[in-house]
Formats: sequence, structure tokens, C-alpha cells
Amino acid sequence: MIWWAIPYIFQCQARRILPKSAAPFSTTRKEHGCMSDNLIRHEPVSDAPFVADGVRISLAPPMQRHALRARNAEDLERLLQVKIPRQIGASEGGIMCLGPDEWLLRADVDAPIPTGDGLPVAITDVSERSICLVIEGPRASEILMAGCPLDLNQFAVGRATRTIYETVEIIILREAEDRFHVEVWRSFSEWLWTAMTTAARH
Repeated sequence: MIWWAIPYIFQCQARRILPKSAAPFSTTRKEHGCMSDNLIRHEPVSDAPFVADGVRISLAPPMQRHALRARNAEDLERLLQVKIPRQIGASEGGIMCLGPDEWLLRADVDAPIPTGDGLPVAITDVSERSICLVIEGPRASEILMAGCPLDLNQFAVGRATRTIYETVEIIILREAEDRFHVEVWRSFSEWLWTAMTTAARH
């Protein structure tokens, strides 16, 4: 085969394969923006509360969540202009003390949260990591203890802690005698919802 004939052969083959109406490239007009602009958030659990005898389980409204780390709580207090609970398990003003140098801040979605630049603190936005389920009613502690090893009858109002529900890690905050907030990672929330509503039916 003569080398100069190769391009001509390829052109002939392309004409036989492609219909006359075929275009060598797409002429579709691309709109401005991206696919993520049109995405709609769907929560992994129902927006409608579950109600059974003596208990109501519902999805808490959207909120900000920020993981706080600092060696000295005073640095966080100067930054946030609020009192920081020192005792592990204590909560105050939307802030839960989960460890010696670890806190979880929950706030309204529109609340301004400083970044902590220039201070020896770490503030990490984890708002999309978890959702919060509200369990309330006379049987609230019973439903939680169906899968949680803690004796919630001895769990004081205002106390918060990490624990598990069966094998899933959660954070429990007791807001009132008959109301708990349960923080759970979004990827486990559907399972937890099913487990607790199943326990509530029995």
C-alpha cells in the first residue's frame, strides 16, 4: 500500500459508515450552570413524624453543626463569645462537650460562625454529615434503651454523650425528661429510623 493513499482510504471508509446527516461533532447548545445547580436535597428519612403509643419520632429542622477542637476552652469562649461547657457530657447554649478537647456546636442555619483564624482552635463544618431525630413522649427513653446500652433513667436533663444504638454510633442529648435529640450520620439514619420505629410498634 502506498503511504500517501492511507488518509484517502480512511476518508472513504468514514463516508460509508456515517450517514449523510451525521455531524462530526455535537451541535447541542450547552446551558450555563452545572448539574448540581438542579439537584434537590431529599432527606434519608420521612419528613412526616412517626407516632405510636407513648412516643413520637420526628426529623429535627435543618441546623448547622460544627466540630470544635481546642486545648483551652478559653480560646473558644473568646472566639464564640459564649460559655463553653468544661465537663464531658455537659451541654450549654447549643454546645455539647464530647471529650477533653472536643465539642459539638449546633446552631440555626443562618447563624454566623467565626472561622477561628489566628487562634489555636479548629472549627470544622460538619453540617451535612448528620441529621437529628427527635424522640419524645413517655416512652422515649424506653425506645432508646431498646438498642442503647445506657441506663437513660439515670441520664440527667442537659447531658450529652456518644454511644451506640445496636452497632450504630449516635450522640444523645436529653433536652427534657421526655425528649431526646439523637444525632446520627446521614448514611445510617434510614436504618436507625427503621430500628426505632420498629421498637416503638412493640
